[in-house]
Formats: sequence, structure tokens, C-alpha cells
Amino acid sequence: MIYSRFIEEAVRWRFLDQTITEAREGFEDMALGALDVLIGKAVTAARQPAA
Repeated sequence: MIYSRFIEEAVRWRFLDQTITEAREGFEDMALGALDVLIGKAVTAARQPAA
């Protein structure tokens, strides 16, 4: 069923687009410096080996 795969992929892309839009809206009032710090902390935490 090629159509079902196509639809599934389209839904995934739409979901990703909505998630990104919501994230941007959630941080739009945050100062750029504070956002950089927050992103830096998240990247550092993601790079830590799992306990």
C-alpha cells in the first residue's frame, strides 16, 4: 500500500511542523542570551552518557 506509507509520512511531517511551531511560540518572549544558555545546557545533558 504505497498510499498508506505516503499518508503516514505526511502526517509525521505535519506533526513535526506543529511541534516546531509550538516550541518557537513558547520561547518567543525569552531573551536570546537566556535561550542560548538553555540550549547549551540541553546539549550538554544530551551528550552525557546514560547512567
